[in-house]
Amino acid sequence: MVIAACLVLALAACTDSDDGGSGSSGDARSIAFFGFAKANSFSQATFEGVRERAAKEGGKAEFFDSGFDAQTQLRQLQDAITSKRFGVFVLQANDGAAVVPAVRQAVRSGIAVVVQFTPVGTRHDTAEPQVPGVISLVDVPVQNGRQLGVLGIGACQAGKAKPCKVAYLEGLKTLPLDNARTKAVVDSLKGAKDVEVVAQVEGGYTRDSGRKAMQDLLQAHPDVDVVIGSSQALFGAEGVAKGKDIRYVGNGASRQAVTAVREGRWFGIPYLPVRTAGEKAAELGLAKARGDKVPVTTEISSLAPNGGTLTKDLIVSSGVTGEYDE
Repeated sequence: MVIAACLVLALAACTDSDDGGSGSSGDARSIAFFGFAKANSFSQATFEGVRERAAKEGGKAEFFDSGFDAQTQLRQLQDAITSKRFGVFVLQANDGAAVVPAVRQAVRSGIAVVVQFTPVGTRHDTAEPQVPGVISLVDVPVQNGRQLGVLGIGACQAGKAKPCKVAYLEGLKTLPLDNARTKAVVDSLKGAKDVEVVAQVEGGYTRDSGRKAMQDLLQAHPDVDVVIGSSQALFGAEGVAKGKDIRYVGNGASRQAVTAVREGRWFGIPYLPVRTAGEKAAELGLAKARGDKVPVTTEISSLAPNGGTLTKDLIVSSGVTGEYDE
């Protein structure tokens, strides 16, 4: 996909080529990818998209593995700036606030920085760049929370219980990003008729943490109607709740999550085309590094059918299959 000068898109604005994206002493076709972790299938799929686009343009990409550690990632950013090897950074920030100084330094050094998936800065309610000069290609946590809430309400309407009892298996209470998402989910649900939020339990991002959260939830609320949580947690939760009439809303877009919705086991998911988003990030970064004008703000959900809010019918009609495995 070739970017025309300043695409006319909702959620997109344009920047001039002299806004922090030119003058780098690094190779304009060389991309440093700062992923969450090499062991994370989501990051690996994103990197495959980055690497594929770099190869198409005669460049190369290198994965910097922070292992989900914010301080490690910060050091990697600083070392990569000092090395002067790269003309493009694609960054999945473990801690969006912690990396701000390094991102500013990279922009000042003339590196084209693409903030990918997680916002860089302290706000979780906007896709707009929070550091001048960067390109933002993110999934806004608050908007993601609202999508989960909308799907949760839809799952309630698909049943007959009044009030419909909903539980949210939130991510990690220690993460500001997750707390912002949780508030958006709960606020959306509480504003709906005949919907009752009966529990907020830390579900995390693994099958084991989801299994434990579901055990605790069912002890306290055995009659829960709808459960919302990360796709990884729900795969663990399902096994605990066998035989119960529970409708699930998963936050994840793996092939397995898409299959769960297509098969009717889950009601819906906010879907993101992960590999496509990685390729898009590389495309934008490489274009800026060579001096082209590019959109500075794009929500990843705009790359998916129906803004990424998918239920069974939409998954079947769109042909979506997912772009990575759990």
